[in-house]
Amino acid sequence: MSEYAFELALCAQLERERERIVSRQLGTQVHGRRVMDIVCIEPGKAFDERVALTAESIPHLAIVSDVGPGRARYWKDAFDCHPDTAASVVERAVDIGFFERERRNGRTYVRQTAGYPDWYDTIVGIENKPDLGRPGALETQLLTDVQLGLVDEIVLATESYVTGAHRNRIPEEVGIWRFDPDTGERTVLREPERLPTRDSGIEIIDRNSARTEIRVATPNEIELARMRVAERAYGKGWRTYDWPECAEMEPDEAALPYCSWLERVVHPAKDCGSYCDGFEPAEPPDVDTERVRAERTPWKPDPDGLQRTQAGLDRYFKD
Repeated sequence: MSEYAFELALCAQLERERERIVSRQLGTQVHGRRVMDIVCIEPGKAFDERVALTAESIPHLAIVSDVGPGRARYWKDAFDCHPDTAASVVERAVDIGFFERERRNGRTYVRQTAGYPDWYDTIVGIENKPDLGRPGALETQLLTDVQLGLVDEIVLATESYVTGAHRNRIPEEVGIWRFDPDTGERTVLREPERLPTRDSGIEIIDRNSARTEIRVATPNEIELARMRVAERAYGKGWRTYDWPECAEMEPDEAALPYCSWLERVVHPAKDCGSYCDGFEPAEPPDVDTERVRAERTPWKPDPDGLQRTQAGLDRYFKD
């Protein structure tokens, strides 16, 4: 099975096990470049408040801006970035219901519809390596995750038999799962250790035989990066593929892209098309992936929202 299919099968299994937010292919860096295969977000005490806000990812700049749920602010005074960037963030935040907007004397003012809640708890990062015989940059990736401390726990998921030699190359803080994508059986070979996410971290920017380039990430930078990762995971989920226009595509109950001709889960963007010998033109499958996600997770596609009605009040405000 390909690493892509392995990843989707593990995402589906993690959703089955308990209520959590599962996403994939997210940037988990502060200064460098790091893409985590799977990220699991465990709901925190104010999770229901986050669900009520919007089904979408809230722009990070909207959250950290000086816009709050109290008195509306002139939008240009609320952002520490280029005005064009701020304008696009305001538009997006209004569109998804996180900001509400009003006009006073020809100027635009914004406020949050509700304060941003402390909605997530543990963040688990999972690096997939089905075949440990081809580790690639696995050791450096895991070492970066451990020393940075952006996620609370880091896990290596594999289909391979894990030997003592493999364990010796994996940082001891990293948990190890053996996962069978065909049966969904997940065996915990080693529990992950909790990482110190409230401390400063060391991020490996580049590593080769001659030198290692690092940068320090402050606790505040790590906290903001965690918020960004959690928000992106909430809005994105993991079913980000488009359905191919082929009669051989037969999604299963978890909405995995299963091809009946190849008899396996495929990568639609890479495996499907007229170049495939089994390709049979047809309408794409009628699958509502948002409905499937809502049935399997605490995420909701159409929350009520918290936007207040300000109509008719503008005349009482002075610029």
